[in-house]
Amino acid sequence: MDKSEAKKRTRPTERDQAFGRVLKLRSEIARLRSAYHVENAPGVTDDVYDSLTRELKILLEKYPEFTDENAPENRVAGKPLDKFVKVKHQTRMLSLNDVFNEEELFDWEKRIKKLLQGGEVSYFCEVKFDGLAVSLIYENGQFVRGATRGDGFVGENITQNLKTINSIPLSLTRRGVGRSGSESLQARRGEVNGVVPAFLEIRGEALVSKKTLIKLNIENEKKGDQFFANTRNVAAGSLRQLDPQLVAERKLDFVAYDLIEANSLQTLLNHSEKHAYLKNIGFKVEKLEAKCKNLSEVIAFIKKFEKIRPDFPYGTDGIVISVDNLKMQETLGVVGKAPRFMVAFKYPAEKATTILKEILVNVGRTGVLTPLAVFEPTLVAGSLVSKATLHNMDQIDRLDLKIGDTVVIEKAGDVIPKVVEVLIRMRTGKEKKFKMPEKCPTCGGNVEKLKISSGFLQPSARTFPVQKSSVSPRSVAFYCSNPKCPAKDERYLEHFVSVFEIYELGPKILRRFKDEGLITDAADIFTLTKEDIAPLERFGEKSAENIVEEIKNKKKISFSRFIWALGILHVGEETARDLAQHFGTLEKLISAVNHNQTEIDSIENIGPAVLKSVDNFFQDKNNLNFIKKLQENGVVIEKKEKRKKGKFTGLTFVLTGTLSGMSREIAKEKIMSLGGKVSGSVSKHTSCIVAGVEPGSKLKTAEKLGVKVLNEKEFLNMLG
Repeated sequence: MDKSEAKKRTRPTERDQAFGRVLKLRSEIARLRSAYHVENAPGVTDDVYDSLTRELKILLEKYPEFTDENAPENRVAGKPLDKFVKVKHQTRMLSLNDVFNEEELFDWEKRIKKLLQGGEVSYFCEVKFDGLAVSLIYENGQFVRGATRGDGFVGENITQNLKTINSIPLSLTRRGVGRSGSESLQARRGEVNGVVPAFLEIRGEALVSKKTLIKLNIENEKKGDQFFANTRNVAAGSLRQLDPQLVAERKLDFVAYDLIEANSLQTLLNHSEKHAYLKNIGFKVEKLEAKCKNLSEVIAFIKKFEKIRPDFPYGTDGIVISVDNLKMQETLGVVGKAPRFMVAFKYPAEKATTILKEILVNVGRTGVLTPLAVFEPTLVAGSLVSKATLHNMDQIDRLDLKIGDTVVIEKAGDVIPKVVEVLIRMRTGKEKKFKMPEKCPTCGGNVEKLKISSGFLQPSARTFPVQKSSVSPRSVAFYCSNPKCPAKDERYLEHFVSVFEIYELGPKILRRFKDEGLITDAADIFTLTKEDIAPLERFGEKSAENIVEEIKNKKKISFSRFIWALGILHVGEETARDLAQHFGTLEKLISAVNHNQTEIDSIENIGPAVLKSVDNFFQDKNNLNFIKKLQENGVVIEKKEKRKKGKFTGLTFVLTGTLSGMSREIAKEKIMSLGGKVSGSVSKHTSCIVAGVEPGSKLKTAEKLGVKVLNEKEFLNMLG
């Protein structure tokens, strides 16, 4: 064999060259991914990154034997999933208690120091991202499973979707001390730094940046699709997609914030060291964090971040403050579903200005017309807002609101947007005054004003008595007069299934069932079978089974909720409970309507307006036939026992604000179990008001009327 032939034989083949190129591309793509998503220092444009990825894809199509499931190009699984599998968390995923001001922050410190029995406490502050909490499991350094929080105990396996997030490493790497920025940790614990244990659970937040949200909404506008409300909705909605390819298109990000389970990492002493370790093994950790010797330094960090929060690239709703020492955390433990050693400081509601484009009108289940403000989409408290309810004409008149006005939008509690002010000086003279339509926007029926006159609510020829003390003579509402208005019927169905807690039946499904002729009213819901639903497009056997099973399980309902579900004018949850407590059965209530209405009128908080509405409802044969149909279709109304006597007998409570020790529902149950009543509004008949965090206008009303005000501690003492 001559030299030329030997040289030819040692020359790499096309396959060898391709393999070398694949390895090189993977290495560079991994480096660029880390630079962009972890180091926040992109060295090239997205176009360059996309071009390298495209080349790698072409090579792998030609040489599939080079495929590596954990390589960067396999972050997207090709085949959509049929459903998500449930995953049980080894350690419960907790939520956090909130504090809203410095006083509450110091109260929290007093509580934890008391439990720790003295000693100095240092803290760790980090940004509270407005995204979706997820858990990542690594075995021998390889990403094997990712799950949602779920109910804290059980989440959903969304591994394939999480693989599409470039800032989630598929393989963990060991890094040098210089890159970790944690020389002190290395010096004290050299055996920990960079070590990847056999089992590791990482928790963090799946996110979408504000910039990405704007881009997605621009695309949605071009397609005619609905806008995403905020960054959190995009993150949560994306990770609930069954097709990972759709998830990849949303460009999600991930920030790690905790290390829960990790074999052989017991030498970590502080929460701040966890963050250093996470960064050291390749995770993106928010650099805006701080170790604080005391709460004064914590408050300084909170104020510092508040200034830069509007320009922060991600939606945030506060600062998480933790006791830094892990042994102290263990001593403090968990109460309920939240840790004692950690709280979330929430910033006040944000405001923004925008232009009111138009006012639409929605028709509710009782026929009431509610104006809805539509304005130029604007970012408020990290969310893109474009609509807000205006409630009624009174609010429009009070604000002197006109179409075309520049308005101030506020998100109360970072959740519900509302118009709080009109910037009169911004007017150009082209603004238009809004008038309630004379015809129903849904059915074209006449719109009638429901106003108070001589103590009666008067729509058209019908009159409903009302207590003057409970409703201002200025109150005005507009109603569609057509009893068969489709909007009324549709909203009533939604109200009915909501009260019955049939969660499988959302508005779109109810609308579909009506369009297909499967139901004509709420009673027909209880006759649905799997065979009725399964043939419908986009449903199928499993979906049909779930819906039918849910309906079957909700056929039994308490008497008070049944009355509430009927949608009687002026009869809400509290009034329904009062009627149920007094009469015990539907038969006794109907008998009183027919023969002894003074008995209804004698019930506390039941006035002439409620009495007339109840009378009108049960005198209508159509309503009685509907109730009979419900019972024939299997609905069982549980008898309501008389209210038990106890130390709260004769007392009426009003709950307002957020209670840290229990939910409002549990507080209601405790009050009623001791013989008390719970009302939704404050009046001269209110015995006392329990004021939690952010109590709102009810507290002011109570103070004006001289009603006794209890804080949460005083209320808990009363419960005993």
